[in-house]
Amino acid sequence: MTTAIVILAAGKGTRMKSDLPKVLHPLAGRPMLAYSLDLADEAGDMPPVVIVGYKADEVKAAVGARATFVVQKEQLGTGHAVMQAEDALKGKADTVVVYYADMPLITPETVQRIQELHRASNATITMLTVIADDPRGFGRLVRDERGNPQFIVEEIEATEEQKAIHELNASVYCFDAAWLWPALHRIQPSPRKGEYYLTDLVGMAVAEGRKVEVVITETPEEVLGVNTRVHLAEAERVVRMRKNRALMLSGVTLIDPESTYIQPGVQVGRDTTIWPGAVLRGDTTVGEHCVIGPHAVLTDVTVGDRSVIGAGVAATGCDFPEDMDVPAGSILNG
Repeated sequence: MTTAIVILAAGKGTRMKSDLPKVLHPLAGRPMLAYSLDLADEAGDMPPVVIVGYKADEVKAAVGARATFVVQKEQLGTGHAVMQAEDALKGKADTVVVYYADMPLITPETVQRIQELHRASNATITMLTVIADDPRGFGRLVRDERGNPQFIVEEIEATEEQKAIHELNASVYCFDAAWLWPALHRIQPSPRKGEYYLTDLVGMAVAEGRKVEVVITETPEEVLGVNTRVHLAEAERVVRMRKNRALMLSGVTLIDPESTYIQPGVQVGRDTTIWPGAVLRGDTTVGEHCVIGPHAVLTDVTVGDRSVIGAGVAATGCDFPEDMDVPAGSILNG
């Protein structure tokens, strides 16, 4: 079974209050969209299709050859956005996975769960939900009295009773491709907003007697959507703590993980100790049995085994051999 990935990245991100497209805002040193592309590398069988709109040329330049691009010229809703990928993908994949570029914390393991259930159950749609008290503007999944999914209602369209539902649509979908493409053309615009909601496909599939499956995420943090700079900071913390946890489990000592800033691409050897306030960025590699002092800032630096980097060192583009002792407060540029 061949899987295609569609990433929705056309929005302006008005609430970010920025000239930069939302999906290009830096998250732990990388454009937010890069995380969605990494996920596509693992989940799909071909380069993903990225739906672009606002400042499309900037987004294309940032992504390069990692994706195929389709422009959504008019912002007419999520259903309309996915429809733009039809010409690029129709007949090329059995399954289409759709998610948003402003949800950078979705894990490959979760998408794999969705795909496995989709295949095993022969579903038309398999979707991801989350149980949460704070709806954050997400749509609600409405179920019948037996617990079967019936439809998704967007928050702006929901009644007060529906707004009280705690099962939220996390906006990650796996579709049967043969059904998806003609179904998109049957979506009717919202009477309130005039937009074509991708979420309407769930109710359409149920009405046709087709199977809709649901995966409920066990880690609510992964469905954090980034719509404001407050959300961006929340996502940054999640990425940072994931990295710090992985390093500690691999044998690295972080004296205070909460105040240690290590970007995802950094490599650190076992039995190395990193003190609070340290910042390791870019293409930095630290060997084994090293000590990185408080508030050291290393950018694109290679540190050999058994080296000691003093407190407050600022180094960029430097290579330190083994057993190097860099005095506190040094400022070095390669």
